[in-house]
Amino acid sequence: MTKKAQASVKPGLPMRHVLCLGWKIVIFVSLVLCVLAFIRIQQYSEPMTSPYSTALPRRSRVLADQFTGNPKIAFLFLVRRNMPLDFLWESFFENADKENFSIYIHSEPGFVYDETTTRSPFFYNRQLENSVKVAWGEANMIEAERLLFEEALQDPANRRFVLLSDSCVPLYNFSYIYNYLVGSPRSFVDSFTDKKDERYNPKMSPVISKRNWRKGSQWVALIRRHAQVVVDDETVFPVFRKFCKRRPPVDPTRGKNNLKLQKQHNCIPDEHYVQTLIAMNDLESELERRTVTYTSWNQSATKMAHEAWHPFTFSYADSGPEQIKNIKDINHIYYETEFRTEWCSNNSTLVTCFLFARKFSRGAAMRLLSQGIVGNFDVSALLKPPP
Repeated sequence: MTKKAQASVKPGLPMRHVLCLGWKIVIFVSLVLCVLAFIRIQQYSEPMTSPYSTALPRRSRVLADQFTGNPKIAFLFLVRRNMPLDFLWESFFENADKENFSIYIHSEPGFVYDETTTRSPFFYNRQLENSVKVAWGEANMIEAERLLFEEALQDPANRRFVLLSDSCVPLYNFSYIYNYLVGSPRSFVDSFTDKKDERYNPKMSPVISKRNWRKGSQWVALIRRHAQVVVDDETVFPVFRKFCKRRPPVDPTRGKNNLKLQKQHNCIPDEHYVQTLIAMNDLESELERRTVTYTSWNQSATKMAHEAWHPFTFSYADSGPEQIKNIKDINHIYYETEFRTEWCSNNSTLVTCFLFARKFSRGAAMRLLSQGIVGNFDVSALLKPPP
C-alpha cells in the first residue's frame, strides 16, 4: 500500500512543476507586454525634437484669467517673408484704438520688419524671434502656429486670437470685426468629419483615434482658453510630427519605388491639427464650427496637380463691389460629408459668415482700398518706394 501510494504521488509532482512553470511564463509574458505598451505610450507622449526649433517656452500666464481690462484681438500673421498687403492693413489699423489689438508675425528666421521691409509702422519689430523654417504640408506649419499663439498669450489683454495669412484681407472695418469676435464667447473653427478621408494614419492610434479625427480650414479664430489648449499640448503634436506628413512628389529616378512612396498618407497637418485637438479635449460644444476667413476653391484638372483643389487668387478684376458683396452675403455653409448646414450665428443671432478673405493679390487689395471697403487710401502712394 505504501509503495502504491508513493507510486501514485510521484507522477503528480512533475505536473505541479509544469503548472507552476506555465503560470510563471504567463505572468512574465504579461509583464513584458505591459512594459512594451508603456514604452509605446511614452514614445507618443514625449516631446520630439525638431531640426529647426527648441521646445516652446512655458512662461507664466497665472494672471491672465483674472484680467478685467479692455479685451484685445491678437492678429497672428503666418507669412512667407514680407507682408505684400501691408498697405491695406495699415489703412485697416490706423483708425482703430491701439488698446484693442496687437500684432504678431511669424516670418522666415532672421527676417526683420522695419522701415526698410514694410510700409506700415504697425508691423515694425512684430516678428517672432524664435520662428522656424516652414514648408507647406509639413508639421513645422503647425509648429509656427503654436509659436504665434504662445507669444500672443503672454499679453493677458489678448482675449481673441485670429490666424491670418499674408494674402488675407479684412472685409469690414476694424470696429465691426472687433465687435463680432469679442462679442462671441466661442471659437470659430472650421471642423468636420470627412467620411471619404484617406489622410488618417492608423499608426496614430491609440493616442489619436479615428473617431476624433477632424478636418477643416487652417484659419481659426480662438478664444483664450482654446489658444492655451493648443500651446500646452504635449501629446497630440508629437504624433502629428511623426505620422502626419506630406506625400513626396513623384521622382522619375526612383522607378517602381514611387508606388511605395505614394502610398504614404498625404496628411496636410494644418488642416487637421487644431480641429482634432479640440475634439480630443471634448471642446467642440464651445465652437462655432466654421471659419471666419473665406477661401474660393478652384479645382485643377491637370495631372500634375493630381486633381487637387487649390485656393483661387483674386486679381484686380475679381475684386469689384459685386464680388465682394457676394462673399459678404454668405450666411450659411453646407458640409457635404456630414449632410450638415451650418447657419452662421453669433450669440444665437444670424450674421454674415466671413470677416476676412484670401487669397488676394496686390492689385485686388488696391481695388478694395480705392472702393473704400477698408478705408480711405491714396493708391498712388504705392508707386513710391518705401521710406
